[in-house]
Amino acid sequence: METGNRGRLIVIEGLDGSGKGTQARLLAERLAEGGRSVREVSFPDYKSESSALVKLYLSGEFGSAPSDVNAYAASSFYAVDRYASYKRSWGKFYEAGGIVIADRYTTSNAIHQCSKLPEAEWDGFLKWLFEYEYELLGIPAPDAVVYLRVPPEVSQRLMSGRYHGDEGKKDIHERNQAYLARSRQAADYCAKKLGWRTVECTRGGEMRSIEDIQCEIEGMLDGIL
Repeated sequence: METGNRGRLIVIEGLDGSGKGTQARLLAERLAEGGRSVREVSFPDYKSESSALVKLYLSGEFGSAPSDVNAYAASSFYAVDRYASYKRSWGKFYEAGGIVIADRYTTSNAIHQCSKLPEAEWDGFLKWLFEYEYELLGIPAPDAVVYLRVPPEVSQRLMSGRYHGDEGKKDIHERNQAYLARSRQAADYCAKKLGWRTVECTRGGEMRSIEDIQCEIEGMLDGIL
């Protein structure tokens, strides 16, 4: 599927509330301003029918806790959504040499689904996950992953602000603090094991400025883009 003209896929990853969408959008804008051919994508793709199972899962239709759906089943929901997006939206653009900036990707499955498993099973799950999506489904592996590292307590505070204190608006991931803490452990593990570029987004318990974080991201990606 890949050709010599294939583009670049850059993933912005992190826990909920870490500013992934903002940083992905800003990076895409900066590249476009520089004359680069760029497209931004976000997962799950809630505007597409392909995210139907993801929506059911996150709304609690399959159980009120993340662990009610095992890591492999939940991963499949998200993987199908990515496959559909690739085939219908950005695959040809990428294969023709375009730069794709993704707000979340397969890497989110790595973080959030590892957290459901004993740590001794993480390596086996990651091997299965990447073979499943990148080899069997045939969607591209990222050229770089930028991990926006934010303490869970800061993420919770930012999400509460996003929903104006209405806890009922949070999905089954967002409202489960123990799950988010395990996801942070899994994210740190994945970042180290898989060579993700880590940005420490807080200083003194507060978020750094958007521009400050963006400058660090651009510096990290200079040799790739």
